[in-house]
Amino acid sequence: MSHEIESLYSSHHSWLCGWLRKKLGAHCDAVDFAHDTFLRILTSRDLFCIREPRAYLATVAGGLVAHHYRRRAIEKAYLDALTNLPEPETPSPEYSAILLETLIEIDQLLDNLPLKARRAFLLAQLEGLTYAEIAQQLGVSVSMVKQYMLRATHQCYFSRSL
Repeated sequence: MSHEIESLYSSHHSWLCGWLRKKLGAHCDAVDFAHDTFLRILTSRDLFCIREPRAYLATVAGGLVAHHYRRRAIEKAYLDALTNLPEPETPSPEYSAILLETLIEIDQLLDNLPLKARRAFLLAQLEGLTYAEIAQQLGVSVSMVKQYMLRATHQCYFSRSL
């Protein structure tokens, strides 16, 4: 397997860095993401299954970039929310780090849900809306909101326990 990864790396690393540089606009970020891409492949995949190396590399790298930007957006939203809190209510740095990691984990757990199910869950959990209020906001029935909530809760509970 080390020969396969070495061959994949030597044949496509420069191409991947160039592809990422066009997407990101920064050479150092492109090199970091290329490294992370090969690391992800090395630790999770059988290299014999890769038929289209560049398409595969682009897919893995694109996912890593998307995850990175999504995480940054969550961090920014969290930090923005913290700036609106009065000083005595601001959590400690340790607690803030735990909360941020929890938010990112919840985002990942809800990622596979349909948009309305995710929104219903977040509206209930973060904004405290009732099922009737959520139904009105999403333009669906209350029974549909119940189904969304069941699905989201199931996703969070069973995905977390794996």
